Amino acid sequence: MQVVVVGAGVVGVTTAYELQRRGHRVTLLEKHELAGNETSKGNAAQRSYGVVYPWADPAMVRKALPWLMKADGPLKIPLPVSSATLRFLFSSLRYAWSPGLYGLNRRAMLRLALHSRTRFLELENELKLSFDGDHRGLLQLASTPEALSGYRAIHDLLDEFGVPSRLLTPDQVRATEPGLTGSGPLAGALSYDLDGTGDCHQFSCALAKACAQAGVDIRYGVSVRRLLANERRVKAVVFQDDHGDQATLEADAVVICAGCWSGELVRPLGLTLPIYPVKGYSLTARVINPDRAPVSTVHDDHYKVVSTRLGHRLRATGFVELADFSRDIPEARLATIRKSVESRFPGCADLSTAEAWAGFRPMTPDGPAIIGRGPRDNLFLNTGHGTFGWTLSAGSAHVIAQVLEGEEPSVGLDAFRPGRFSE
Repeated sequence: MQVVVVGAGVVGVTTAYELQRRGHRVTLLEKHELAGNETSKGNAAQRSYGVVYPWADPAMVRKALPWLMKADGPLKIPLPVSSATLRFLFSSLRYAWSPGLYGLNRRAMLRLALHSRTRFLELENELKLSFDGDHRGLLQLASTPEALSGYRAIHDLLDEFGVPSRLLTPDQVRATEPGLTGSGPLAGALSYDLDGTGDCHQFSCALAKACAQAGVDIRYGVSVRRLLANERRVKAVVFQDDHGDQATLEADAVVICAGCWSGELVRPLGLTLPIYPVKGYSLTARVINPDRAPVSTVHDDHYKVVSTRLGHRLRATGFVELADFSRDIPEARLATIRKSVESRFPGCADLSTAEAWAGFRPMTPDGPAIIGRGPRDNLFLNTGHGTFGWTLSAGSAHVIAQVLEGEEPSVGLDAFRPGRFSE
């Protein structure tokens, strides 16, 4: 079967790889000049299989206003607020206040995340890719006893799924992360023992190279303009290169993995995907004192900043900003990230020369990704993963390939169905 995959972020590349290993002829279309160069480029570098949760969180709604009022607060909504932002916020509130939905969606996302971990381990064993990857766990710090007490419910949920986790005392936290010598408040932590790390951009590029070697036709620097379809099937994909020349590529099946831009392609076919570009920031710095740097991933709950060790580098990521597609990088955001790192791992990295990044997480208003068959028989969607695209990519690629081939997916996809926003 000739399959066209649109988008070569980490989700698109893993999808292309999964399809070609199943014997399909795959063409991968990407607007950038290399893979993983948008949302996948500077993300938090954590494969947080145990941490996954829906965006529409009733608890977050209660915290939103205090966060907005704090200068270093993790949530930012610049003024004036756009109509797109308001629509996304009101839709998110509706899902957050829907009785029982958060718990159902969280469990669905957790099942997919655990499946993704299994697929990652199989893929890494198969290909031996180099991307500073590891599986040494994640620590979610608790700055107060109240925060630590709140982690007990998460610990119980993980225990229900058979996922190893531990509630740690401050001494146990420092024994796990010896570099944690800063003055930031510490009452303990929740350890997610199965979680992993890795440079998503490096992984995407390495896997894209493996795809090309296996026969995937990757076309960089092309923008998909539209899908040619009748009432039943997509017949072809129309794309344009950097010179403005257009071409048409026929396909037996099409998989949309275009992140925040997915909705533009399927809207003419009658499907609305309310994916919003939730902005995040990161700094990537050279580690100058390995003994003071994190061993794996540490989530600072005080500033809501994640610090991850990537070989000889440190990646620190933070903020949830609703600013549409603004690519500005305000110094105040970077200052908060630096403040978090210094409060936990002082002197570990050269933050003065760190590479700054801002990117857009393709977020749905309820939280789960969009995975399944689209409004045409041969159109499939694997998009809208929000902050968990890196975490869920391997599992999502596997289940969408199963759906495409008519198999029963390994993980239930009801929470991820593409048409749920119009129901």
